[in-house]
Amino acid sequence: MFSFLKKDTASSEPRDSGWAKRLRNGLARTGGQLTALLVPGARIDDELYEELETLLITADVGMEATQTLLADVRRQVKEQRLTEASQLKEALAHALLKLLQPLAKQLDVTTNKPFVIMLCGVNGAGKTTSIGKLAKYFQTQGKSVLLAAGDTFRAAAREQLMEWGKRNDVTVIAQQSGDAAAVIYDAVQAAQARGIDVVLADTAGRLATQAHLMEEIKKVKRVIDKALPGAPHEVLLVLDANTGQNALSQVKAFADALDVSGLVLTKLDGTAKGGVIAAIARAHPIPVRFIGVGEGLDDLKPFNAEDFIAALLDIER
Repeated sequence: MFSFLKKDTASSEPRDSGWAKRLRNGLARTGGQLTALLVPGARIDDELYEELETLLITADVGMEATQTLLADVRRQVKEQRLTEASQLKEALAHALLKLLQPLAKQLDVTTNKPFVIMLCGVNGAGKTTSIGKLAKYFQTQGKSVLLAAGDTFRAAAREQLMEWGKRNDVTVIAQQSGDAAAVIYDAVQAAQARGIDVVLADTAGRLATQAHLMEEIKKVKRVIDKALPGAPHEVLLVLDANTGQNALSQVKAFADALDVSGLVLTKLDGTAKGGVIAAIARAHPIPVRFIGVGEGLDDLKPFNAEDFIAALLDIER
């Protein structure tokens, strides 16, 4: 049963049972509800489909993605002549894999040196914390890293990034005050001079509705390209999984402004329902590069669709 979940195909990362457990715990809310609904012996009928639809929508899957998934599940039920509710979990897992697998594309930072990653997102999404964790992740891959404190609006953000730099033993380029674009420009030049592999550039949080700030972050991206033609090589949008369907509007706004090339989904720590990733896959299929489950340095990992589905649906691997 669930044979397609027995082997990792979405990631070359070695399997980490500790990470899998943390992810399962983070998504336990939705997984527990699905297990309670799809019990052995219960019949598949219209009422069950209605309950499953409600559960998926309340799990932040969204209406469009829910309809897509249910249509696929109904097709499998008909073709395979499934009769028990418990069999719907495997059907749902297959439907989810079809939807999420295209998003599981690992970030390759070997194509340029330095490889410049610009991070963006709304206030409180977890950008600065994610940069600290990404620095640790790339270091474990044998890469040298430099951080750019481009959030010049919040002194606390600069201090926080400096602390992450100390914890990871990496250089942080920062200014007490000044223009965010200038800070990141200096960081890119410093990385070139020092032969650094990866530059992680922080930016100030902003709402998608703040047009003047969105214009400013476009300027930051243009300045990075002047410092190193073709950079940034990756624009990562950091999303708080707890924002639910609001994440969709954030993806659209930042993608329109910055041509976002990857997503980081944070705070899958027990309060998030997790389904928003399916909603994003249906509406804005941008690769999900990393997901995070907590505050620890190792609590951010590359997105693996099969691991995620197993945790979301409470399936043992």
